[in-house]
Amino acid sequence: MRAAVLRSLGGALEVTEIPTPIPGRGEVRVRVAACGFCHTDLHYLDHGVATAKPPPIVLGHEVSGYVDLAGPETDGVEPGAAVLVPAVLPCGGCLECRTGRENICARMRMLGNHTDGGFAEYVVVPTKDLVPLPPEIDPVAGCVIADALTTPYHAVVHRAGVRAGERVAVVGCGGVGINIVQFAVAAGARVVAIDLDPTKLEIARKLGAADTVEARAVEDVGKELRRRGGDGVDVAFEAVGTPKTIAAAFSTLRRGGRLCLVGYSGGPATLPAAKLMFLEQSIVGSLGCRPADYPRVIELVRAGRVSLDPVVTARVRLEEIASAAERLRQGIGFRTVVEP
Repeated sequence: MRAAVLRSLGGALEVTEIPTPIPGRGEVRVRVAACGFCHTDLHYLDHGVATAKPPPIVLGHEVSGYVDLAGPETDGVEPGAAVLVPAVLPCGGCLECRTGRENICARMRMLGNHTDGGFAEYVVVPTKDLVPLPPEIDPVAGCVIADALTTPYHAVVHRAGVRAGERVAVVGCGGVGINIVQFAVAAGARVVAIDLDPTKLEIARKLGAADTVEARAVEDVGKELRRRGGDGVDVAFEAVGTPKTIAAAFSTLRRGGRLCLVGYSGGPATLPAAKLMFLEQSIVGSLGCRPADYPRVIELVRAGRVSLDPVVTARVRLEEIASAAERLRQGIGFRTVVEP
């Protein structure tokens, strides 16, 4: 089969022929419809972040497709069925899995990190992890549900606990941040979107943001929000992953406010501990999404409460995957999906 292979950390993806995988016991081979190109993939390419499985490895963890071939002990799997593959595959047996926190499974396996991922014609995954896609959702566009939508859902609903009527700031309106906007709006919050790119802020407004701030146009984001009224937001989300944007998100909080970190940062961030203590503010991290929530997110998309249309901003063939990486480097659009 054809696949985009990373042969060395910090290297480029090479589209080449590799053996087609064979499913084992309890596994299914999925014919890939599409795989979203995420910033995590760019970390492996540009920043030398190590994959759990040493290269060569096929990247890509936002996968949708069709059941192609079932291995032994896979009753109930229908060939040709449209499915979504979760980005992270939990073990099901560790303490975290047994207490409903499968997204931080101690033995999790991530596609395109621990095992070969979806920038290929086929991918093999455990049958237990497949999630059906309804006919109303185009599998090509729907691949981004696997991370770009489920990660924001988990952050908004479970980690930050956004409630109707709360004020929410979203710092960074890229492929994940723009969907934090969508889910926070769906929860009934009044959202202010913050980004450097006025085009992304315009789309955030179309998706329900009540206000926007072009970060490069103001000296201090927190002061700017207070100038516009109020003493800060109830919840701030950081979806970029730099010390500067983490500090900016923290600066927007009111007394008792909550900061939810969704962006990945490899280095430390400095925040004022005295303010955190005196104002009883809180900080939580958020990673991925529980498998139990995937059907809920899919239903929100099917029902039209959350839209895929603004999220999938380009579709490219596997041979053009370098252009997907370049679009992300330049901050063009939200998600590029790669079709085999």
